[in-house]
Amino acid sequence: MSDAIRLLLADDHPVVRAGLRAVLDTEPDFRVAGEAATAEEAVALAAAGGFDVVLMDLQFGPGSGMHGSEATAAITAVPDGPRVLILTTYDSDADILAAVEAGASGYLLKDAPPQELAAAVRTAAAGRSALAPSVAHRLMDRMRTPAEALTRRELEVLQLVGEGLSNLRISKELFLSQATVKSHLVHIYAKLGVDSRTAAVAAATARRLIRR
Repeated sequence: MSDAIRLLLADDHPVVRAGLRAVLDTEPDFRVAGEAATAEEAVALAAAGGFDVVLMDLQFGPGSGMHGSEATAAITAVPDGPRVLILTTYDSDADILAAVEAGASGYLLKDAPPQELAAAVRTAAAGRSALAPSVAHRLMDRMRTPAEALTRRELEVLQLVGEGLSNLRISKELFLSQATVKSHLVHIYAKLGVDSRTAAVAAATARRLIRR
């Protein structure tokens, strides 16, 4: 079809891309026009044109130094560029917020039924938001209790704490002063009702605010 929605599949697993292609090729108004195994490749292909929607994973393998959210930001920063629909296994607040703030038009989990995936692609292509029910629910929860919700920066700090980084390394990673990192941790502890790094990571992981 000349008016088919042209898709770019960005995922580092060939089997996943093959599975997605098999599912999407059954839709008469879709055309899988390209594949990317790294986030960098996805950005380059999207910039070259010829795509309406990019199905973007968040976590790529060692061959990619770029996160899916970073690639999303690069793709959506280009005027008249394709829409980006996140398709991932991660549904933590940290991942969701990073993707939404990067400009993603939608956020779907990889266990979504084929009909839900197809509907999300059409919604994203039309310029509207397409969110998995569980993702929409988490965003609504944040809106209902904004004073208790961790900010995007607090989630970034806590994610790095969970990865074992010291305050010094976190400050370098996020281009913050150590005093600012400590201030974020104080706010994190207060919001989570904890008094240590270990307890903060445990509480945030249990509530799916960050992923381990």
